[in-house]
Amino acid sequence: MTKTLSPDICIIGAGSAGLSLAAGAAQLGADVVLIEEREMGGDCLNFGCVPSKALISAAKLAAVSKKSSPLGVELKTEDIGFQKVHDHIHEVIASIAPHDSQERFEGLGCTVIREHAQFVDSATLQAGEYQVRARDFVIATGSRPLVPPIPGLADTPHLTNETVFGLKEMPRSLIVLGGGPIGCELAQSFARLGAEVHVLELARLLPRDDAEAAALVHRSLVGDGVQTHEGHKAVRVEATEAGGVRVHAEADGREVAFEADRLLVALGRVPSLDNLGLDAAGVRRQRAGVEHNERLRTSNKRVWVAGDAAGELQFTHVAGYHAGLLVRNLLFRMPARISRRAVPWVTYTEPELAQVGLTEEAAKKADPKVTTARFDFAENDRARATRSTEGFVRAVVDSRGRVVGCTIVGDHAGELILPWVLLIESGMKLSRMASVIAPYPTLSEASKRAAGSWYTPSLFSPRTRKVVRLLGHLPRL
Repeated sequence: MTKTLSPDICIIGAGSAGLSLAAGAAQLGADVVLIEEREMGGDCLNFGCVPSKALISAAKLAAVSKKSSPLGVELKTEDIGFQKVHDHIHEVIASIAPHDSQERFEGLGCTVIREHAQFVDSATLQAGEYQVRARDFVIATGSRPLVPPIPGLADTPHLTNETVFGLKEMPRSLIVLGGGPIGCELAQSFARLGAEVHVLELARLLPRDDAEAAALVHRSLVGDGVQTHEGHKAVRVEATEAGGVRVHAEADGREVAFEADRLLVALGRVPSLDNLGLDAAGVRRQRAGVEHNERLRTSNKRVWVAGDAAGELQFTHVAGYHAGLLVRNLLFRMPARISRRAVPWVTYTEPELAQVGLTEEAAKKADPKVTTARFDFAENDRARATRSTEGFVRAVVDSRGRVVGCTIVGDHAGELILPWVLLIESGMKLSRMASVIAPYPTLSEASKRAAGSWYTPSLFSPRTRKVVRLLGHLPRL
């Protein structure tokens, strides 16, 4: 028997965007229906941010002996128990899961339905035995791994980020298709844990990031034993008689083959929008995701979109940002619009690579007058003390002295990027960073020193020295 619900908001998807919106809306007194057919917590908790960072932490400890020796401490890494690494990953997931659980959200007052959702018309959605006619609907269905139509791939066992964290035995060898953030993070981790790793990338590693910073990360991966193959296009995949996998790739007009025990496909993600009945709802979609305006409203005025389904940058923090915009649009009736100028992202390799705003290359294409301010970690006393001197801070500054982008590569880059996000989002000038007091000795001094370097040529110019000499003849205040 069909049960009809008429909530204020119906959210499809209990990932980062859906959960953030549901929690905020419910606590503000809205009647919320939350629908999720798979795991509560979505990709971030179960297959993405949480398990990958748990794996990266284990791999970092496995490589600690290489970094400890220059400090006078000889540490030997014992044999790595990969089953225990697997258990660590899933214990971390389990420790966070209650915060994203059905029980918690029902406790907040949400009606949680664990069924597939599908629109039947522009104002009605069906989920199991429930028919939902909400004031507003939100599509927050996230994304899934892209598995391209490479001949033989569909018929050959392969891993994605949705299955790789289920491994209980360490692969002796691994081929990674894709040299983006996910591919680089996992390649370095498995190499540090003892696997022979090959990365095949059509362009260069981390192609969306600052080229110099990406090259530094590339060198670090090679130092950890990762064998990188840029400019290689996978053209055919097949299983081997020994139970492994063989990837045929083209490079410089010739074909080469790579063999390994396992294959990891890390070639990006596509929005999960299948079988939602979008046509029935009058919701248009594009290749990147659901078509929407700057308020995240779709072609159906009752339907909104958030997170990866929107086709924006696919990050958990962007999904949370979208949820905040929708709280303002749906509950407070404020015309909140997307701002994209200060969206940060971090690749959690070692060294980390953090970016916000424009890279130097992109900024100079848009405006040749932009300049940069830079400071190397090699000149930072805290980095020297820890022997972590690889890296730099580079800020991109427009002709009015405002920060329009920042790249940081080095230890804790992800932790160091936030002040630059604030400067860019607020339209502040670089002088604000140059004038702050930074604690000594910290890596954060590198940001202040980078900002200060931009003013050095004018501060110590002949003209400034002349002004100082003239002021020296004036009486003191």
